[in-house]
Amino acid sequence: MTDRNAGSVLIAVTGKGGVGKTTIAALLIHRLIRHNCRPVLAVDADPNMCLNLALGVTVAKTVGGVREEAREAAGKGLATGVAKQQLLEMKIAESLVEAKDFDLIAMGRPEGPGCYCYANNVLKSVVTQIAAQYPYVVLDNEAGLENLSRRIVQHVDLLIIVADPSHQGLETIRRIHALAAEMNIRYDKLAVIINRVRREIAAERLDAIRSATGAGQIVLLPDDDDIARCSEQGFRVMELPDDNAVVQRLDDVVLTYCRSTSPRHSS
Repeated sequence: MTDRNAGSVLIAVTGKGGVGKTTIAALLIHRLIRHNCRPVLAVDADPNMCLNLALGVTVAKTVGGVREEAREAAGKGLATGVAKQQLLEMKIAESLVEAKDFDLIAMGRPEGPGCYCYANNVLKSVVTQIAAQYPYVVLDNEAGLENLSRRIVQHVDLLIIVADPSHQGLETIRRIHALAAEMNIRYDKLAVIINRVRREIAAERLDAIRSATGAGQIVLLPDDDDIARCSEQGFRVMELPDDNAVVQRLDDVVLTYCRSTSPRHSS
């Protein structure tokens, strides 16, 4: 996605590894759907590919895998010109996982040294076209801002930085915010989510984060037994009740962006 999708609400979730970023991305999708803000396109941009597990769906193909297939086909001279692009587009469409009220596309492994640049450009273009068909898009990034820096997206409606409540975690918020500015990543609003909070965080620490980042929202999520059981026992976050404390606080985030009920489309 080279730029913002007209008509789509794009939410990008980032943070360092191990802070619960993917669980929060899945919960945001859950809450959008719960409030009839659907269909949602879930984009798993983390090579570790955990978002599908949190959402309870299976991924058979990834966009990265499509790129590698295209590289092999090009090396063997099996496809050229328009035929090559059509083949790429078809295979990307096949990698889309369809579910009730949301679809999922997994980016898989990122391009590396000697990347197949033609395929990467086509991939980004096609993913942009796919995302434009959805009123809501939630992007689960790998740790840091790598996918944003590769220009999968350049402009998002809401950038969410997730951190844990440790001193290091709170400092990471500032570093990611500074990195986003260096990369000229544009967003309309910024929210900071501090996850797994077990004790009160001093108001001055929160004020310092707000001052350093300009975050419009700082959301504190409690360390929640129900969510821990989802992770440990493989339950979908979609099964969490509306009165769950984490669910209720995330509603404060998504309700800002829920515009109206959208009918289910055919992908």
